[in-house]
Amino acid sequence: QVQLSESGGGLVQNGGSLRLSCAASGRTFSTYAMGWFRQAPGKEREWVAVISWSGGIKRFADSVRGRFTISRDNAKKMVYLQMNSLKPEDTAVYYCVAGNRLPDECDYWGQGTQVTVSS
Repeated sequence: QVQLSESGGGLVQNGGSLRLSCAASGRTFSTYAMGWFRQAPGKEREWVAVISWSGGIKRFADSVRGRFTISRDNAKKMVYLQMNSLKPEDTAVYYCVAGNRLPDECDYWGQGTQVTVSS
């Protein structure tokens, strides 16, 4: 079992930056790929970024590539999403996820953290 808890969301101006953090519990954390999804009001949930268990492989959705980065610290059981050059369309609830077949299948979800980008 893996439990996930996100933090770091908030209100930021257009063009600003935020860093989301995800704290994980569970002995098997380091064996899972980790990632971030988001869901904007009235829209379907979409994947944003994923990182392999070792951190050596990273993938990003086209909408955030070049602006967002993902990283993990297996010793601390933490995953991070650094978001730069934020746009109003990045406004969403952001979820931390864990699984072995990301982004197609997510085994564990956090409760989410709200990110709001003002125009």
